[in-house]
Amino acid sequence: MTWLTVRSNDGADPLPRHELESFHFEGERVPLIDRQRGIRKPAILEAALSIITVYRAEGTTRPYEDGTGSDGLIRYKWRGLDPDHAENRALRVAMERRLPLIWFVGVAPGWFQPVFPVYVAGEEPQLNQFALAVDEVFGLVEPETHLEAQLRRYVERVTKQRLHQPVFRSTVLRAYTGRCAVCALAHRDLLDAAHIVPDSHERGEASVRNGLALCKLHHSAFDNRYLGVTPDLTVHIRQDILEEQDGPTLLHGLQRRHGQKLMVLPGPRSQYPSKELLEITYRRFLEPA
Repeated sequence: MTWLTVRSNDGADPLPRHELESFHFEGERVPLIDRQRGIRKPAILEAALSIITVYRAEGTTRPYEDGTGSDGLIRYKWRGLDPDHAENRALRVAMERRLPLIWFVGVAPGWFQPVFPVYVAGEEPQLNQFALAVDEVFGLVEPETHLEAQLRRYVERVTKQRLHQPVFRSTVLRAYTGRCAVCALAHRDLLDAAHIVPDSHERGEASVRNGLALCKLHHSAFDNRYLGVTPDLTVHIRQDILEEQDGPTLLHGLQRRHGQKLMVLPGPRSQYPSKELLEITYRRFLEPA
């Protein structure tokens, strides 16, 4: 995990499969992921080391669909239906010994966002699945227990911050080839994955079609309704901002983008921003400031 922290920029960046397969420990090659298995238990270990959620192209489904329970914890499906399958046993050992795991989430073909540490918080054999917790909530919540609203909100918020947000960021930035959709700035450290519709909205899913890669300036301008994007992918700047005189940043960063098309879009049209979601946000942009 220390190696992953360095290689992934402290968990911020995805890594290619070949790097994860080339990991060495004490002179021995120990791949961190397996091409054929979702649960990885190296021969030198007694418990599982990592799990994988494969990449899903927009509009397709994964062979196993993981989800979130009413307790706010994440569910990860067994390998098959046999509780005694070697991979399921390996995760069970990690659960019994309270050992940390690495979760590799596919964000593009051959690219994985590492999330770590995560723990197996419990097992639900009747549903063929395990309950997983990120480290901040491990031991705080028992699977299948009713939570008071405040605790559930905390668990969900922490899980979004530690799992969903890094995965969403990596997926969106890769779709936009690491450039701002509005101005084409290509410095990854200055880019964000902006939700078109916020994740608090009923339509606010963590999907590439609900995302825009934006630099810090344009992300803030988008969220604060200085800048809007129409469903036909045209940038609009609020009228009072257009009329201001406040130096080169305002002029070149915002005012001159008015009426221009987005400069960067994903390659596949299936990953283009959703027209329906842009319409929702653009209507809000048009409301009086």
